[in-house]
Amino acid sequence: MTRIHVLDDTTINKIAAGEGVGRPASLVKELGENAVDAGAAAVEIEIMGGGVSFIRVTDNGRGMTREDAETAILRHATSKITSVSDLQTVATLGFRGEALPTIASVSRFSLLTRQASDDLGTRVDILGGKTPEIEDAGCEIGTTVRVEDLFFNTPARKKFLKTNTTEAGKISDYVIRLALSRPDIAFRFINNNRLTIMTAGDDSLRRTIESLYGHDTAGALIPLDFADEEAEIRITGYISKPSMIRSSRAWQTYIVNGRTIQNRAIAKAIDNVYRALVPKMGFPLAVLRIEVPQRTIDVNVHPQKTEMKFEDEGRIFKAVYKSVLDAIRSAAGETAAIAAAVEKPSFHYEAVPLNVGAGMNTGAHGAFAAASPQMNTPPAASHSTHNYAMPPIRPQTVHEALQWRGQSIDLRAAQDAVGAARMDERDTLAAASSAENTGIEGNLLPIGQVDLTYIIAQSAQTLYIVDQHAAHERILFDRFSAQADGIPSQQMLVHAILSFDAHEAQYIDENAELFDRLGFHLEPAGEREYRLTEAPADIPLDEAEETIREILVSLGDLHAATPANLRQAGIATMACRAAIKAGEELNVRQMEILLDELRSTPFPFTCPHGRPTILKFDTHDLAKMFKRTGFNL
Repeated sequence: MTRIHVLDDTTINKIAAGEGVGRPASLVKELGENAVDAGAAAVEIEIMGGGVSFIRVTDNGRGMTREDAETAILRHATSKITSVSDLQTVATLGFRGEALPTIASVSRFSLLTRQASDDLGTRVDILGGKTPEIEDAGCEIGTTVRVEDLFFNTPARKKFLKTNTTEAGKISDYVIRLALSRPDIAFRFINNNRLTIMTAGDDSLRRTIESLYGHDTAGALIPLDFADEEAEIRITGYISKPSMIRSSRAWQTYIVNGRTIQNRAIAKAIDNVYRALVPKMGFPLAVLRIEVPQRTIDVNVHPQKTEMKFEDEGRIFKAVYKSVLDAIRSAAGETAAIAAAVEKPSFHYEAVPLNVGAGMNTGAHGAFAAASPQMNTPPAASHSTHNYAMPPIRPQTVHEALQWRGQSIDLRAAQDAVGAARMDERDTLAAASSAENTGIEGNLLPIGQVDLTYIIAQSAQTLYIVDQHAAHERILFDRFSAQADGIPSQQMLVHAILSFDAHEAQYIDENAELFDRLGFHLEPAGEREYRLTEAPADIPLDEAEETIREILVSLGDLHAATPANLRQAGIATMACRAAIKAGEELNVRQMEILLDELRSTPFPFTCPHGRPTILKFDTHDLAKMFKRTGFNL
């Protein structure tokens, strides 16, 4: 007796359900795609019990004749394709003809459908894949599919489902993505008798986003419109400003030729643009509609059709990267868009009773210290009518200013002297500030440091709090980026021999030119060993090795990156290493120069890794904090 035999259709359908219908959201996806393919202008999806107890999908599309309805419940019956060659040009969301029979095999299934030309519709009932019951029925034009008791006859499958809330959440996520892919269709999603999603179907992607995510979210979006005529790639959609980021990519939707997909290259391209603008664990909202020639993609690579194979994924990566980068650059031209990258923190205020009779210590102590404690100051020439000592030379950069570390000056005297010395510069700086349009005022007066980490500064009507490390990191990043011919290096008196693993050595060999341009000169010195002969002038020599290793980690994280992306990642690492650290004491001059240089950068409000560099509080903000609004005292 032979041990090999052909499985019956019921068993085949139940096995297929494991791939195509693994959970309620997968089922809703199949039925939703069928509704869209049917030319519906409105689709309503209703669930109960997380989609396990009840699912109903209703559309007002073309509907089916009785003959088509009988055929649709057979395996591999479809109206989308007729031969394998059609897969190269198929534009519909579904095409395999597996959904209905697979769903019917693991549930109590009911289908009701009618075409406009028919007086009566057709009803099909199937219980767990058994023989269907088919009869005429009165119904509206379109199709309604009801699914109850999902997996009632496959209890093992049911055990792997999550809670009803989790399953309903996954269905909601899918409905959102489907609605974003088709703003011309009106969608309604009802969960346990509660309407939770509704779109207008007016073909406006922005209004659809507003319906799904809210007015505030829609107001923080940047439009994209990009075309690569040679590659026949068109990208439109929206991406959020750096002020609105999320902890995951759940708010990112990629739509290729009308199909919502997941794709690492697209995700990484967006990440690479935002790497210097948002925190490492933050992701922007993105809705990208990508149009490519149908012949250049393969949609038949995943059972649930959630992935897609591109003929040239590298070209897609570059197109997405450029489209997002261009949009961000355009938006960054507006001061408001840049300033939005930093949101003011919320505070909890408590009234503190004032002990009038207690002695008051006016000196700096605890976490807050003046820019420099009162100590003996090195003799220097005075440049003002006040006889206050100042450093003899005005440093031009923060790095030059660091030579004054350890020297201290009288805080009040220094502030007065700074104000006097800059009187002649005021008009020039004001004009430069206006031209740069960074949103940071000129003539900032540094007051001191908090915890030797945050600089407190003021202008006439604004209080500034600056993260000294993040600010210096941004300054260095922009300076390094502007050095197109390479970053200046310094000879090492004692050459260091560095050992790497196989992957790191491969990255070094593949990116030798990059390391040279970054100021690191590495020569092979053995198997997976390199001799470091020169290092960037701005990097402390004792940190050169760790900087190289951090750059290698960044290179390993990048996917299909361009040389410019790789250089940007390396520069960001170097800027972080070379920047002033938290805990370093700065004098007034050093703080003054740091603030001036930060003001001159094009993106002063975030460091290369996306952390805020500066917080601003104007007099209105301060009045609100102290509950002085409405008072004139």
